[in-house]
Amino acid sequence: MPKTSARVRARKIKLILFDVDGVLTDGKIWIFPAPGGAQPGAQQSVLEKSAQHGGQGGFGLHSASLIEAKGFHAHDGTAISLARLAGIRTGIITKRISETVALRARDLKIDHVYQGIQDKASAFAQILKKDGITAAEAAFVGDDVIDLPAMRKCGLAIAVNNARPEVKAEAHWITAHSGGDGAARDAVEYILKAQGRWKPAVEAYISERS
Repeated sequence: MPKTSARVRARKIKLILFDVDGVLTDGKIWIFPAPGGAQPGAQQSVLEKSAQHGGQGGFGLHSASLIEAKGFHAHDGTAISLARLAGIRTGIITKRISETVALRARDLKIDHVYQGIQDKASAFAQILKKDGITAAEAAFVGDDVIDLPAMRKCGLAIAVNNARPEVKAEAHWITAHSGGDGAARDAVEYILKAQGRWKPAVEAYISERS
């Protein structure tokens, strides 16, 4: 039996899930001291969750004196809006916990936000159940081996251009751009074009802002 092409897979997609570091960002994590006298406020409510992981590395900072910053690409933000206008839901599943990610997700109206997740396949299954869709109707965009369990279960596995070789080897499609440099835009555009929804979504986006 011939393998199903990435374009055929893309036509079924109703949900696009993204990793964050290395996919929605270039993978760099910037850590700065908090300004003197700054109040942690809402930031601490998110960072407190990292304490649940009992000192395990890689989940983010649990500190009122440090700030973790990330850089996001404007083209990717537009892509999330275009997906929403086309009726496709979006989500993120990331191992790290960051208020910066929480703020970006709220700004873009991302439907599912899962931070502090080491078992991405289980989170993937939870999201499918919430949305009432099958694995074949979901895409996952990843860059490193921690993303493989979810990528192996989804209908369309997408690797960003800067992904590790092991991830590219198992992806159905690879973006032209790297993470943090428009890779998410590539993924959304590929799916919407496969579904014939790209031009209507662009026109709706322009109209919404006119």
